Amino acid sequence: MRRKFASSLAVFIVLSVAFMLLGGCATAEPEIPTPEATPEATPEPTPEATPEPTPEPTPEPTPEPEPETEPEPETEPVTLLIGAAMSLSDVITELSEMYVAQNPHVTLEHTFAPSGALQSQIEEGAPIDIFMSAAAAQMRSLEEQELIYGAGRNVVRNTLVLIVPADSDIDITDFEDVVSDDVRFFGTGDPETMPFGRFAREVFTELDLIDQVEPKFVLGSDVRQVLTWVETGEVDAGAVFMTDAITTDSVRVVVAADPALHSPSVNPVGIVESSEHKEAAQSFIDFLFSDEARAVFERHGFQMY
Repeated sequence: MRRKFASSLAVFIVLSVAFMLLGGCATAEPEIPTPEATPEATPEPTPEATPEPTPEPTPEPTPEPEPETEPEPETEPVTLLIGAAMSLSDVITELSEMYVAQNPHVTLEHTFAPSGALQSQIEEGAPIDIFMSAAAAQMRSLEEQELIYGAGRNVVRNTLVLIVPADSDIDITDFEDVVSDDVRFFGTGDPETMPFGRFAREVFTELDLIDQVEPKFVLGSDVRQVLTWVETGEVDAGAVFMTDAITTDSVRVVVAADPALHSPSVNPVGIVESSEHKEAAQSFIDFLFSDEARAVFERHGFQMY
């Protein structure tokens, strides 16, 4: 009986195991083979874009070096000798002081004399740098001899006047009255060397009075000497430039001569050809034509040309 039971149990166990195995096989999901991965197509290599050339930066223009400023050379001292007519002595002295104040490296020296005398000095080689005459004739003569550098320039005009002592009671009102017996001595300059003397003779010649008045002439060495004679009464009347007459209260101006009766009373200035300082001389001459010089000339009785 035990063997039969044991045999039945063994069969039962075998069948149970088999049934379990079959059941396991029926329910187990079949394995799905994993498909092999299809290799991705290797993309064609994209040609690299040729990089545009990077423009080289435009170099900023190198500024040209500024030229080195050479230091201005020190202005060398220079001395100029001015030969001017005596009638210009006061105004040229004042203008020279003004010019030197503005140009301290320049020294201006003067020689004042009748224009004819200065002309002779220049002809003889005097070391004059600038010549300023009381008339055109002397300048023209020097130009013709090529003793003036370039040409002279007229700066101002002057006026010939008839004068008597301030306290004179002589009754004269014009040059024609010089023939009067009240005028015994008449002061003037040498017509050959002094422009004011030549102008006076021309006036009396044009008035057809020269033969009557010339015997009364007392010739001074320069215009200032004639002025002094009239101031002190050593002569009864005289002819001088207006610019001289207004320097004193001791004379009275009777009348100005008609400019049509004598040569032009101009004051030309020029550089002497032998001057070694022509540039400096020209600078001073340019100053004579300036507005500030004009004011000084006019205050001294001159008229700008």
